[in-house]
Amino acid sequence: MRLATWNINSIRARADRAVAFLERTGTDVLALQETKCKDEQFPREVFEAAGYEVATLGFSQWNGVAIISRVGIEDVETSFAGQPGFGVEPVSEARALGATCGGVKVWSLYVPNGREIDDPHYTYKLEWLEALRTQAASWIAPGTGDPDAQIALVGDWNIAPLDEDVWDIEVFAGRTHVTPAERAAFTAFAESGYSEVSRVHLPGRTFTYWDYQQLRFPRNEGMRIDFTYASPALAARVTDVTVERNERKGKAPSDHVPVVLDLAD
Repeated sequence: MRLATWNINSIRARADRAVAFLERTGTDVLALQETKCKDEQFPREVFEAAGYEVATLGFSQWNGVAIISRVGIEDVETSFAGQPGFGVEPVSEARALGATCGGVKVWSLYVPNGREIDDPHYTYKLEWLEALRTQAASWIAPGTGDPDAQIALVGDWNIAPLDEDVWDIEVFAGRTHVTPAERAAFTAFAESGYSEVSRVHLPGRTFTYWDYQQLRFPRNEGMRIDFTYASPALAARVTDVTVERNERKGKAPSDHVPVVLDLAD
């Protein structure tokens, strides 16, 4: 099975491009983030015409996640237990969508950005990650979950865990995405039994995001912030990981590119 994750940065602007990617790469399951549309606005017809089923979660022109699969979509969940909301009167945002596809529980995740270190959104980001980690740990823990469960936590994590994951760590001094607290929140998933398989199979300086501004892509001034944490049973099936860098080229690209996992049968 081939599983991919992609922050598409508006599915209505890039639906044809997403379908072309699916057909070109033979991807079976695609987790999307930042779809930026309500459920009823999602262009599901173009994917269904290509032989895929679609599950979506979108409330407005912000955030939004989806899962597109040609190996089935079952047990759809539109949040994880304990998922915090944001705001004075906390509102649950469209940031987590889970579904079982071909025997794998896939979670498409759009982790909060954090904005600035002194912004309430930064605290929200850390709380959101800890709530997800707590639940993810329970899903594979003996007694509360299934140690043999096949789970993929995929998406835009909005964290660069290592200095090499940004083009110049000095540029990010005092900013979000690279703070010790964010990095610790990311590493905590490994401490809970999951493996970040994209780095295992694709080590080194590899970026998945380039801002549209200041010629970041031509200069290769990017960030590595799109990852897959896999449960032990699923991590054992991963045979290869690729970053589809060419998807940042051409007409109207997203500022992120797909990360693709190959799974043994």
